[in-house]
Amino acid sequence: MEDKKRLIEGVVVSDGMDKTIVVKVERVYRHPRLEKVMRTFKKFKVHDENNVAKVGDRIEFYECRPISKTKYMCLSRVISGN
Repeated sequence: MEDKKRLIEGVVVSDGMDKTIVVKVERVYRHPRLEKVMRTFKKFKVHDENNVAKVGDRIEFYECRPISKTKYMCLSRVISGN
Protein backbone atom coordinates (compact mmCIF):
# COMPACT_ATOMS: atom_id res chain seq x y z
CA MET A 1 0.00 0.00 0.00
CA GLU A 2 1.14 3.53 -0.72
CA ASP A 3 2.07 6.19 1.81
CA LYS A 4 -1.30 7.32 3.22
CA LYS A 5 -1.74 11.07 3.35
CA ARG A 6 -5.01 11.17 5.31
CA LEU A 7 -7.64 8.57 6.13
CA ILE A 8 -11.28 9.51 5.62
CA GLU A 9 -14.41 7.56 6.55
CA GLY A 10 -17.62 7.61 4.56
CA VAL A 11 -20.65 5.68 3.30
CA VAL A 12 -20.91 4.25 -0.23
CA VAL A 13 -23.86 5.79 -2.11
CA SER A 14 -23.19 4.32 -5.58
CA ASP A 15 -21.26 1.36 -7.00
CA GLY A 16 -22.58 1.32 -10.57
CA MET A 17 -19.28 2.15 -12.26
CA ASP A 18 -16.49 -0.35 -12.86
CA LYS A 19 -13.66 -0.04 -10.28
CA THR A 20 -15.18 3.21 -8.94
CA ILE A 21 -17.50 3.94 -6.02
CA VAL A 22 -19.07 7.22 -4.91
CA VAL A 23 -18.65 7.89 -1.19
CA LYS A 24 -20.50 10.49 0.89
CA VAL A 25 -18.56 12.04 3.78
CA GLU A 26 -20.56 13.98 6.36
CA ARG A 27 -19.04 16.80 8.43
CA VAL A 28 -20.59 18.40 11.51
CA TYR A 29 -19.35 21.79 12.72
CA ARG A 30 -20.52 24.85 14.66
CA HIS A 31 -21.12 27.96 12.56
CA PRO A 32 -18.83 30.78 13.76
CA ARG A 33 -21.42 33.56 13.57
CA LEU A 34 -24.76 31.80 13.99
CA GLU A 35 -23.51 29.51 16.80
CA LYS A 36 -25.58 26.78 15.17
CA VAL A 37 -24.56 23.17 14.56
CA MET A 38 -24.32 22.74 10.80
CA ARG A 39 -24.20 19.47 8.87
CA THR A 40 -22.66 19.32 5.41
CA PHE A 41 -21.40 16.57 3.14
CA LYS A 42 -19.11 16.03 0.20
CA LYS A 43 -19.01 13.21 -2.34
CA PHE A 44 -15.77 11.60 -3.50
CA LYS A 45 -15.13 9.18 -6.34
CA VAL A 46 -12.96 6.41 -4.88
CA HIS A 47 -10.91 3.83 -6.80
CA ASP A 48 -12.03 0.29 -5.85
CA GLU A 49 -9.74 -2.05 -7.80
CA ASN A 50 -11.55 -5.32 -6.95
CA ASN A 51 -15.14 -3.98 -6.75
CA VAL A 52 -15.35 -4.99 -3.07
CA ALA A 53 -17.52 -2.20 -1.61
CA LYS A 54 -21.29 -2.19 -2.04
CA VAL A 55 -23.97 0.49 -1.48
CA GLY A 56 -24.45 1.18 2.24
CA ASP A 57 -20.99 -0.03 3.33
CA ARG A 58 -18.93 2.18 5.65
CA ILE A 59 -15.42 2.42 4.21
CA GLU A 60 -12.07 4.04 4.86
CA PHE A 61 -10.14 5.64 1.99
CA TYR A 62 -7.07 7.80 1.41
CA GLU A 63 -5.66 10.33 -1.00
CA CYS A 64 -3.53 8.88 -3.81
CA ARG A 65 -2.24 9.88 -7.24
CA PRO A 66 -4.78 11.16 -9.77
CA ILE A 67 -6.34 8.16 -11.51
CA SER A 68 -8.73 10.12 -13.76
CA LYS A 69 -10.10 13.64 -14.12
CA THR A 70 -12.25 13.41 -10.96
CA LYS A 71 -10.81 10.37 -9.14
CA TYR A 72 -7.90 10.86 -6.72
CA MET A 73 -8.88 8.68 -3.74
CA CYS A 74 -8.19 4.96 -3.19
CA LEU A 75 -10.03 2.42 -1.05
CA SER A 76 -8.18 1.37 2.09
CA ARG A 77 -10.66 -1.06 3.70
CA VAL A 78 -14.32 -1.84 4.21
CA ILE A 79 -15.19 -1.19 7.87
CA SER A 80 -18.70 -2.64 7.95
CA GLY A 81 -21.36 -3.91 5.55
CA ASN A 82 -25.06 -2.97 5.39
